[in-house]
Amino acid sequence: MQGRTMKRIGVEPPPPPASRFHLAVEFLLFAAFLYLFLVSIELMSTAFKLAGKGLAERLLLLTSDPLAGLIVGLVATSVIQSSSTTTSITVGLVAAGSIDLRLAIPIVMGANIGTTVTNTIVSLGHARNPRELERAFAASTVHDFFNVLSVLVLFPLELRFHLIEKAAVHLQESFATIGGVEMLSPLKLVVSPPVELAVRAIPHPIPVLAVALFLLFLSLSRIVRIMRRSLVTRAQGLFDRLLFRNDAAAFLVGWLLTAAVQSSSVTTSLVVPLVGTGILTVREIYTYTLGANLGTTITALLASFATANPSAIAVAFGHMTFNILGIAIFYPAKALPIALATGVGRLAGRSRRSLAGLFVIYIVAHLVPVLYVLLR
Repeated sequence: MQGRTMKRIGVEPPPPPASRFHLAVEFLLFAAFLYLFLVSIELMSTAFKLAGKGLAERLLLLTSDPLAGLIVGLVATSVIQSSSTTTSITVGLVAAGSIDLRLAIPIVMGANIGTTVTNTIVSLGHARNPRELERAFAASTVHDFFNVLSVLVLFPLELRFHLIEKAAVHLQESFATIGGVEMLSPLKLVVSPPVELAVRAIPHPIPVLAVALFLLFLSLSRIVRIMRRSLVTRAQGLFDRLLFRNDAAAFLVGWLLTAAVQSSSVTTSLVVPLVGTGILTVREIYTYTLGANLGTTITALLASFATANPSAIAVAFGHMTFNILGIAIFYPAKALPIALATGVGRLAGRSRRSLAGLFVIYIVAHLVPVLYVLLR
């Protein structure tokens, strides 16, 4: 009787103790597999860096003109899957006088595009369910489309007017007295012990990457199963009321979370399964992604302050300025990147052949720049 009365006045009766216990168990399992998911992302990033950090440095030294810089930034970041690392290496090379500021700015533009491979790998965890794959693939590529469109608009303007370079130099002069600062990532403190253990046990990057992918798909499949079974309605209410209640809140969450963990690959990958299972939409995570893009500039900014080199600090401010200008253009024009990502997601979910075709295009889009650099 009491339950019927509460339902009639719009208040749900409390769940019975058994369901509360079940929910607590599900939540603990969810937290455990989420931790495993974060470990797998960090392990995958470590494997990419082990395999390609030296290559990335050599590629960056090949930069001879702005177009080559753009392509090298894209390729180097695709290899190591960390735009923060690419930008920090660039900051170091500028501080050492190996490349100049005018060539460094296109590199950080390219780095923004190259950092999104991890998201696409995460979306494949939904490959068995076409509808979920459609949503997850759209969520993973909306970041790509924002970065590609920003480069298409801003790169020609930078070649002609050097807007980002001028703004970066002005900001550097305003912050000329700032000394070195170091910020510790709480995520690295939590996930580093198992990652370091795995790297010591398996020193070669290829098996490390294989272990990372196994853990990624294992944890992701369990996370998705738990969300489908128990957490979708409750989690959706939490996100709608709190974290993603409006664009400003979503942007702030993306910005602060990425600045804290110092990895946009991690923070943007986290929302892909949430979109895949229907808790969030591509539209809701778009501004979160913009915040993550801005948050990832903090690492290079801190690295540049540590060098105390004016040109190096200007590079980091150039990275930040590029993202701010991209947001200023493609937040009001958000319908375009969202529509492109949704269309690609629809193609991915249509059939396995369509998905395979998209991956061929994706691989070619990364191989062509590599060939361009090597043939030069």
